Amino acid sequence: MGAISERKIEIVRQLVEAAPDRVVGGLQQALSETGDESALAGVRRLVETEARDRRLRNAILLPIAPMCVGDGKDTNRLVFPARALACLWRGLKITAPKQVADAAAALLDFRPSESSTEPFDSLVRLAASAIRNRQTRDFEQVIELCDEARPNGAELFITCLDLSGVVRRTIPKLPDWTAHFGDQTTASARLAYKDSVAIAEDAGPQFFQMLAAQLPYPWMVLRIISAVMDKPTERYLADSEMGMFGERVMHEIEEAIKSISKLDPEAGPDEARVAGKRVELVTFQVSEMETCIDLSREHGWGHEIAKHRKSLAGVVESHLRVAEKLTLAAMPTQSAKLARIRRNIPRLNTMPDPVAVRKAVTFLTFAQEVRASANYGGFAAARAKMLEKLGDMLDSYVEEVLDLLRTGDAEDDAVGYAFLDTAAEVSLLVRDEKAAELVRRRCAAVRNERENALANAMPQAKAS
Repeated sequence: MGAISERKIEIVRQLVEAAPDRVVGGLQQALSETGDESALAGVRRLVETEARDRRLRNAILLPIAPMCVGDGKDTNRLVFPARALACLWRGLKITAPKQVADAAAALLDFRPSESSTEPFDSLVRLAASAIRNRQTRDFEQVIELCDEARPNGAELFITCLDLSGVVRRTIPKLPDWTAHFGDQTTASARLAYKDSVAIAEDAGPQFFQMLAAQLPYPWMVLRIISAVMDKPTERYLADSEMGMFGERVMHEIEEAIKSISKLDPEAGPDEARVAGKRVELVTFQVSEMETCIDLSREHGWGHEIAKHRKSLAGVVESHLRVAEKLTLAAMPTQSAKLARIRRNIPRLNTMPDPVAVRKAVTFLTFAQEVRASANYGGFAAARAKMLEKLGDMLDSYVEEVLDLLRTGDAEDDAVGYAFLDTAAEVSLLVRDEKAAELVRRRCAAVRNERENALANAMPQAKAS
């Protein structure tokens, strides 16, 4: 097959340039084994070039790059259009190619907290000046895109560029600032904050927005705000220009609890894990608010936090009750038909219902996923009680099925073995892999025992 034409390559180039970073990275990985003789060799080289260019761009524009996502219209946080970053970078490469080359060279031996950041900072200052002066069409587009995304978007974007030097020096310190509270880290954080407001008096919120974009979880910036403001009272923080950060966390907690409450039994284990992770996230965020802010339980955020904790525990406990109910439905029983048995026994006349089993597994997966957050979330006792009850049920159920199979009283042996497989799957979630493997081994032992008994009975039947 011949190489792709230049016209088509140009079309691909335009598509790749407009694609998000994750898409470009995925394309690079997908094309990594494409040979030089392949028809896609040109596309591979194009994607590799674009990926290298973006790595360089994101390193040089590190303080602001994580804030340029999607269409930039997220109302819950300060972000800018991804296209604005692309236009900015394209404009810099055209108007300041030498400075871009110098910054690229400086990156080769760059050591955070040791090497000078001036090659990058000077380039960012050039970018801010070029946007203010509408130096080229690319920089004009940055203004248009940012203003279209939010009111005063271009002005906010330029201010973030002005703060980039301070933020760049701060980034290597963030792990220490968020992990360790102490006089030294507090002093360092306060100094960086003072440097930011010295650049622009009202730049404090944007400084913290930029730091939040660099953190694994944006809400962790509350730790830095708390250090700078010396663990402010709820009222003081809420009335300040930093109040938006607390409001955002409260909104995220509320939305997460709503999402958790909507877990669908038919959604499957993957969605259950996502819901379980949200439970853990809510407990982290609640802890963050309680640790970083002096809250009052009588009103405001403190009162709302208490309500959210109660609501979260109620939602999780409701899901735990559903998990128990669905598990019992997936492993049905019936009144014994044998005179010698006067209790309910496993119903072994119909194969396990895959829908019922999936529903049970979904909610049991959720119950397993919330184990780490159970104590702090206030539902540890309910979870332990549910698991203990299901564990006892499993023990009895497995013994009954094995006994029915061993004695030949099962209505259908194949159904019995299928339900033992289900019991093993449930045991994995209620207990652990060791318990599940024990069920599998006992099932295999009874199966072998039954097969050997049948094999031995056949010659005797023929002889008679």
